[in-house]
Amino acid sequence: MAALRSLGSLLCLWALRLPALPAGTGAAARGLDVASYRFSLTLIDALDTLLILGNVSEFQRVVNVLQEGVDFDIDVNASVFETNIRVVGGLLSAHLLSKKAGVEVEVGWPCSGPLLRMAEEAARKLLPAFQTPTGMPYGTVNLLHGVNPGETPVTCTAGIGTFIVEFATLSHLTGDPVFEDVARKALKALWKNRSDIGLVGNHIDVVTAKWVAQDAGIGAGVDSYFEYLVKGAILLQDKELMSMFLEYNKAIKNYTKFDDWYLWVQMYKGTVSMPVFQSLEAYWPGLQSLIGDVDNAMRTFLNYYTVWKQFGGLPEFYNIPQGYTVDKREGYPLRPELIESAMYLYRATRDPTLLELGRDAVESIEKISKVDCGFATIKDLRDHRLDNRMESFFLAETVKYLYLLFDPDNFIHNDGSVFDVVITPYGECILNAGGYVFNTEAHPIDPAALHCCRKRKEEQWEVEDLMREFYSLKKSKKFALKRASDHDEGESAKDPEDTSSEKGGEKRNSKKNSHSLLSCPSQSFNSKLAVLGQVFLDNT
Repeated sequence: MAALRSLGSLLCLWALRLPALPAGTGAAARGLDVASYRFSLTLIDALDTLLILGNVSEFQRVVNVLQEGVDFDIDVNASVFETNIRVVGGLLSAHLLSKKAGVEVEVGWPCSGPLLRMAEEAARKLLPAFQTPTGMPYGTVNLLHGVNPGETPVTCTAGIGTFIVEFATLSHLTGDPVFEDVARKALKALWKNRSDIGLVGNHIDVVTAKWVAQDAGIGAGVDSYFEYLVKGAILLQDKELMSMFLEYNKAIKNYTKFDDWYLWVQMYKGTVSMPVFQSLEAYWPGLQSLIGDVDNAMRTFLNYYTVWKQFGGLPEFYNIPQGYTVDKREGYPLRPELIESAMYLYRATRDPTLLELGRDAVESIEKISKVDCGFATIKDLRDHRLDNRMESFFLAETVKYLYLLFDPDNFIHNDGSVFDVVITPYGECILNAGGYVFNTEAHPIDPAALHCCRKRKEEQWEVEDLMREFYSLKKSKKFALKRASDHDEGESAKDPEDTSSEKGGEKRNSKKNSHSLLSCPSQSFNSKLAVLGQVFLDNT
């Protein structure tokens, strides 16, 4: 534990006290180019790691640095996928953890705050990418001008289906449904275009919905689409998303699984196209554990662990029949996926084998990749040559998952026995009770926060009753105010004169009740709304 604390704390201090690293951060391996970013990607990506490691003072310092220096109004082409998972996800996580980190939050938090506004600004820069005939986004957008006229319409599956966690969180916190709407539309477009045997390919034309790369698997180019179906279902308690994943899972088992390995197959025929294991696939056992399939998860994890022990890390590609690396794919950029799965599986099983993997990872990273100013990418696992770069996901994910594997008392692992109560404009809110959902860049999202910034339907009806009464007294005639349907529940608007609707188990009858439950004839309109706490926040 001491070695790990040294690894994480010193690493984050060194990295964050330096200017932000170039944002190439591994995106090229995913087929996405963010090398031209000029905003502080590394600072944002590693920020919540600081708090999880207990470095509160540095978290506070970096929050101030970001507020003073980040600007998204710049003429650069940015990866829609990478900007979402690293920047939007990192800012949302840091925003929701700010109070725990001792940052002075503004009135209305977590429904408002500077980091939330930055996340919203970044996400709005991405929205033009979703303006396609299919609703599936382009892969790249210019932060100042939108989608370039010559932008390729070909996007990888993960680059289309990896938005629901961040965008739904943003919609719930800000009250603007547009983010969740576009994320859901993109998810459903992929679902609609799956093959007859239930598989999706690797790259698709977002204008025509024609599959360009038809290799189906669980790894690079596809991975986080499946991840977000599960995590989106958990975060939003959405049965439809989980049902979609379970259908995919059946097809994946039927066509790609061989002896607890997962191969690549042709999406329409199910014939094997690539008998390789990719290091990015190592997230899969962790995902299996989230749906309760622990036995299968452990068997697959142990296969992947044998590769780790063979090389002291996971090569990017591993030829399963030959039992060796693939040419020009021998590197290990300190990816987190196997360690991520170890953390999830250890929480589920307490199997000490998983701690052994964590120990091996710490020792390998310390021995092989540690250099004077950080931890370098391993260019070739066969001879342990190093590359002159350190990926930001090492700070955001690898160090974090390693630390959480060995720290059972970390607040992230809270079982709900302790929590915080905060007062929002919409009433009391429970936060920090655990159950955090990690986005694919390991930024934890508190699911309870999604319920802090939305009026309950009963409260909304109370306000509308008061407004109806006010207008009736003001102009001596009735105004028909339609009830706004809840975004998630899709209920139709109700007529204010409809006596059949119910609230709190009692039938509402606006004709018979001249005043709402919280009103009185002598109380001013402003004061009544202040009592409800929905509009005015003064003490009248």
